Amino acid sequence: MKKISTLVLLVTLSLTLLMAGCSKADNSANTPSSNNSTNQTSNSNNTDTGSTNTSTNAPSTEPENTPSQQPSNNGGSTSENPTPISTNEKTVQIGNVTALRLADSKAGWVAGNGQIARTDDGGAHWRLQYSGSKPINQIFALSSNKVWATIGDSNAKSLILIQSTNGGKSWTKAGTVPNHGFLHFTNDKTAFSGNAMTKDGGKTWTELQTPGKEIGEVYFHDVNNGWAVQVVNGRLLFMHTGNGGKTWNTVMTRKTEDAPNNVIIRSTAANDAWIELIGGSGMSQTSYSLFHTANGGKTWLPAIVRNGAGSGPAPGFTMDDASVPKGMTSSAPGTLYVVNPQTAIMGGQCSACDKPNTIMKTTDGGKHWTISKSEFTGYGTQFIGASDASHIWFITTDASNAAVLNTSSDGGKTWHKAFTFKKPQVQK
Repeated sequence: MKKISTLVLLVTLSLTLLMAGCSKADNSANTPSSNNSTNQTSNSNNTDTGSTNTSTNAPSTEPENTPSQQPSNNGGSTSENPTPISTNEKTVQIGNVTALRLADSKAGWVAGNGQIARTDDGGAHWRLQYSGSKPINQIFALSSNKVWATIGDSNAKSLILIQSTNGGKSWTKAGTVPNHGFLHFTNDKTAFSGNAMTKDGGKTWTELQTPGKEIGEVYFHDVNNGWAVQVVNGRLLFMHTGNGGKTWNTVMTRKTEDAPNNVIIRSTAANDAWIELIGGSGMSQTSYSLFHTANGGKTWLPAIVRNGAGSGPAPGFTMDDASVPKGMTSSAPGTLYVVNPQTAIMGGQCSACDKPNTIMKTTDGGKHWTISKSEFTGYGTQFIGASDASHIWFITTDASNAAVLNTSSDGGKTWHKAFTFKKPQVQK
C-alpha cells in the first residue's frame, strides 16, 4: 500500500510541474520584449524624420497660424496638397503673372495662379514657395528675408495677409488688409494700404482721415505724411497732410479741362511725391501726366505730359502744350515704379504696335528721361521691379501668350530675356 501511495504522489507532482512550465511558456510568447518595443519606436522616428526631410522641398499651401513648410493633410486652414517639387526646379507653373517684387539685384519673387516663386540668380531659375487656390494680389519686401503678400479675389472686401521671415521658405497668416490699396511696410509692424494703417503687422487696422472726394486712392508715406488729389470747379488740387490726416493743405492748384479718371501716387521719402494723373481714352490712346515734388509740395515739376488726338489733353494741360519728354513712342501709360526721389521708371504701351511695351527712366527727379530703344511683346499688364537705377526687371504679359521677364543691369541701355513663364490658360 505504501508503494502505491508513493507512486501516486510522484505522478501527481510530475503533472503539476509539467503544467506550470507550459503556462510560463505561453505567457512569454504573448508578451513583447523590451528590445522589440525599442525597435518599433526607432522605426517610427525614422519614418517621421524622412517625412520631414521630404517636406522641405514642398511649397507652403494656404497659410496656417503657425509656421510650416509641410502642407497639412488633415484639413484645417490648408485646402490643397501641392505636389512636392525639387529645390532645383527650373520651371514653375506660373502663367498669369499678378505680382513682382525684388529683394536685391539678384533675388526676387513673382506671383501668379495662386502661387509664389523665388529666384536668387536674376530670374534665370525659379523655385516654387507657396501654392494656394486664391489669387495673389501684391508682394512687398523689406529685405531678402522679410516679405509679405496679399491673397484674395478682386471683389473681396478684405484680403488675407501672409508673411515670411525666412525669404519665403515658409509662410504664416499675419492678418488681413481692409482694402485693395497699394501695400507697403515701413518696418516689421507698421504698414499702409490706401487710407488704412496697421501698427501690429496686420492684425488690426486704423482708418486714417482723408480730405474726402479724392480721385483714386490716397497715399500715406508714413504715419504723418499723406497725399491726395481732388478736382474742384475745374481745378486740380494736390493736397498734403503732415499730421496723419487730421488736417489737409492744398499745396498745388492747376486748371484742367477734364478731371482725371484715376490717380496713382508713390513716395519714397517724407517730402517726396510722384503723382500720376490718367486722363481720357480714345483711338487706342490714353492721355496722362506725371508731377513730382521733392520738397513737400512747395514746387512741382511736370515730369511727363502726354496728349492724344483721340484721348484729348493730359490732365492739367491743353492740347497746345508740348509733350514731355519728347520722342515717346507709347500712346498710353504703363506701370510707374519709383526707386528714390531722383529715380523713377515709367512703362509705356501702344496697343496698335506689334511690340506694344516700352520703358523709360529718369535719374534727376523727372527733369530728363532716357527712353529705351528696346520694345517688348505682350498686350497685358506690365510689372516693373528695380533694386537701384541700374538693375531693372520688366515683365510683359499677354492673355494668350507666355509672360516674359527681361532684365537690365545697365539702367535700361541693354536688355536680356531672363525667363519665359508658362503659357496662360485661355479663359473660355
